[in-house]
Amino acid sequence: MYDRGAGTGKNTWHGWLAAHPRKSIALLVLFGLFCGIAIWGGLNTGMEWTNRTEFCLSCHEMTIPYEEYKKTVHYTNRSGTTVGCPDCHVASSKTPNDYARKLTRKVVAARDVYGHLTGSVDTPEKFEAYRLEMAKREWARMKAADSRECRNCHKFETMDKDKQKKRSYRKHEEAVEDNKTCIDCHKGIAHKAVHIGADEEGGKKQQGAAEGQEAARQG
Repeated sequence: MYDRGAGTGKNTWHGWLAAHPRKSIALLVLFGLFCGIAIWGGLNTGMEWTNRTEFCLSCHEMTIPYEEYKKTVHYTNRSGTTVGCPDCHVASSKTPNDYARKLTRKVVAARDVYGHLTGSVDTPEKFEAYRLEMAKREWARMKAADSRECRNCHKFETMDKDKQKKRSYRKHEEAVEDNKTCIDCHKGIAHKAVHIGADEEGGKKQQGAAEGQEAARQG
């Protein structure tokens, strides 16, 4: 038998939504929430999956700094507390602001993927050639963030001076007074200490500039 509603839209999904506007709005809201949860869940899962030391090491060139790191106190120590690549090189997500920084770091990390694909540091020789440049970039990033990654575990406020060597405690007190951040003094703590040569070179440049200024004043 012929259905008069057929073809008029009344028996279609769109027709039903048009006939029930309140239910339509509720369904759209639920659909939006479902999509939002699915997108956020997928994004967060992807971020956490890539935020692992094992994932970092899937690029073979990362085994070069990893072998250095394994010889440091951040890898093995008396308390068995170990940090991985993401703990120092990717922001934590303890607060909403940290989550945004973490997402930003992941976007910036696309540069590392490009470097892996193009083989820019895929040999020890190439890695050494770029090591200082990469280190300076990380030092600048950490200093700009007030060594946030370090402060996830280390805080001046909770340090027990009675359990520190006198020199260490004095240096930490000076750092607080001079408004220094962790990376100012602790470069090379987990990888090759390339900052020593860089600091010497920088010191020579500063000395040369000062001598030049003094000569100009005397001239």
